[in-house]
Amino acid sequence: MYVVVDERQMVTAGYVASFEREGVSSLGLFSDEFNDWLEAASSTDLEAVQGFLLGDFQDRIACAEAIRRHSRAPVIALSDVRSLEQTLELFTARFDDVVRKPVHVREILARAGAIWRRVNAAQAPAPTLERLKVYFDGRDPEIDGVGLPLPRRERHILEYLVRNRGRRLTKPQIFNALYGIYSNDVEESVIEGHVSKLRKKLRQRLGYDPIEAKRYIGYCFIG
Repeated sequence: MYVVVDERQMVTAGYVASFEREGVSSLGLFSDEFNDWLEAASSTDLEAVQGFLLGDFQDRIACAEAIRRHSRAPVIALSDVRSLEQTLELFTARFDDVVRKPVHVREILARAGAIWRRVNAAQAPAPTLERLKVYFDGRDPEIDGVGLPLPRRERHILEYLVRNRGRRLTKPQIFNALYGIYSNDVEESVIEGHVSKLRKKLRQRLGYDPIEAKRYIGYCFIG
């Protein structure tokens, strides 16, 4: 799930709609309500956030600092103008990336995925996925150089598991990342079905199951 923050409804609504077209859950918040949401969000809610997009508003740097105290998800600034001074200021304020609008959400997904990979590599270096290649930008994964077509939900689950490789993820965490933390239209039990189908496809192509499942505990991508 991605959180989009701006003081203009047309900005938040536009990006939420664009994420929806890519099958990615998102939440749009006005800048003046973001801090209240951040303080009230549970750890499970925050774990589901895969990236924060902050538009051009007065307290943007303060919001980024608040995010750093609660979440390790990428923080990306959306810039309305091309300004070297502003870009340098944002990077100094520890933003992970600065992108100029208009920007396609698939580029945002790719940038956020690259940031996650750098963070995870710095924290816990892991072996390269030699046979399985995951792109994190809307493209289907590949196994042994051949594409593996997946429904969007299964692809997002695979990306989320790979991004958190070696870490046990619960069903609620995966559900929140996939459908958003305020989804009331879908039952949490659908995750079991999605993961089961995904594991079967991976097992057929790889010859083994790269996802370890433990009842009542969750799922872990072990490669």
